[in-house]
Parts: sequence; C-alpha cells; structure tokens
Amino acid sequence: MDLSGSTVLVTGASSGIGRETAIFLSALQAKVVLTGRDAERLERTASILSGVGHKIAPFDLGRTDEIPGWLKRLTLETGPLAGLVHSAGVQTTLPIKFVTQDKAEQLLRVNLLSAIMLMKGFSQRDCHAMDSSVVLLSSIVGIVGRSSTPVYAASKAALIGLMKSLAIDFAPHRIRINCVAPGYVETEMLAEYRELLPAEQFEALEKAHPLGIGAPSDVANAIAFLLAKTGRWITGSTLVVDGGYSAQ
Repeated sequence: MDLSGSTVLVTGASSGIGRETAIFLSALQAKVVLTGRDAERLERTASILSGVGHKIAPFDLGRTDEIPGWLKRLTLETGPLAGLVHSAGVQTTLPIKFVTQDKAEQLLRVNLLSAIMLMKGFSQRDCHAMDSSVVLLSSIVGIVGRSSTPVYAASKAALIGLMKSLAIDFAPHRIRINCVAPGYVETEMLAEYRELLPAEQFEALEKAHPLGIGAPSDVANAIAFLLAKTGRWITGSTLVVDGGYSAQ
C-alpha cells in the first residue's frame, strides 16, 4: 500500500469521498493533484494533506471537450500520472416523469462524459506512467438500481461498461482500470439527501445496509488498494463497498 513517488490526480477532491481519498493517498506518500471547481475548497483539502509536493488544479469537468488538452498541460507540470481517481459527480433524485432532455444531458455530462474524456486525456503520450492505475467511482445504484434515480443509475452503470472495455484496450499499455461501487456514505451529499427524505424513508435506507451507513474512509481504503501494487493483477473489476446493501 506504499505509493511513494507516485503522482495521483483526484477529481472531486474538495469534499466527500474525493477529499478523504486525497488525504489517505498523501498518508501513503503519494503526491496528490487535487482538482475540482472551487479553488478555495481545494486549498482547504491541500492544507490537511501529509507530506509535500501536492498541487491544486482547479478545473470544471463540465467543460468536457477541454479535458484532454487540460490534462496534457497539467502533466507537463506534474510529470506522468501513476494514478487517477475520478470521484467527481452528482447524485439526483429525479423520477422518470420529471426527466427532461436538458436535465438528463447535464447529469450524463458530469457523471459519464467527463469520465470518457478523462480517459482519452489519460491515454495520451506522456500523461500516464508505466504500470499506472485508474479508479472510477461508480455506485451500488448502478448495479442494483434504486427507485426515482433512473438517469443517475444509468450514468453509474455506464461507468462500469466503460471501465470493462477500456481494461482490454489499456492492458497492453500497462494501465489498469477498475471501478469502486459504494453504497450510501456519510458525505455532504448524503446530508442533503437526509434533508429531502421523510425520516422513516431515511431510516429504511440505513437499515438496508446491514453494516450501517459507510464512512468516506471505507471507500478511500478500497481505492488505495486498487491504485497501489496490492492491486497489480486486478483490472476490469468492480469492487463493491456497500456494507452489505447488495447482498440482500
């Protein structure tokens, strides 16, 4: 689990799982490149990282057509990336009767198209190191579904399909790519979800996780395992980290 000398880009690093992952990777001696839209929040994350050599790189991944060029310029400064964690994304409760084309396209752009273009950028010459590793954050909802989240579930299921296809394409270049599919985790996003749901519905959601609601560190541990040499023979896989949610 030692990541000494590795430079790892973490998207969505200003909060939640992305922030916790950045903290844990820095404790494993990685040099972490933090990206997100809010430079001030990225600075706050950077201020609590272990070690030195970290960098913030504010960018709006919604500008999907600019991602490959941005990543090329970034790696000219940081050197080739040994790892990439794509944690940025949005979760919405949106029953199908309320879905509009604009709403669906916006969610798919943030959750899926940004990942596609990040992978295009990462595959460019000199953007990745030998024996590098990518982890995409899917969701248990992308595997088992959940009521009133059809577009979100579709975007997270599509990430798994993207990962499986790219695992084959990337293997000759010694790039591993996997997904982590978390259940519901105590993040700012879940706090908002708690406010939206009636108390009895949220209680039912908690009970659906036999081991209880997870912590961001539970997911960060799984991500680090796949990034480090502990995951050297794993590619094209989805690691479910859901407290038993999908076992029922």
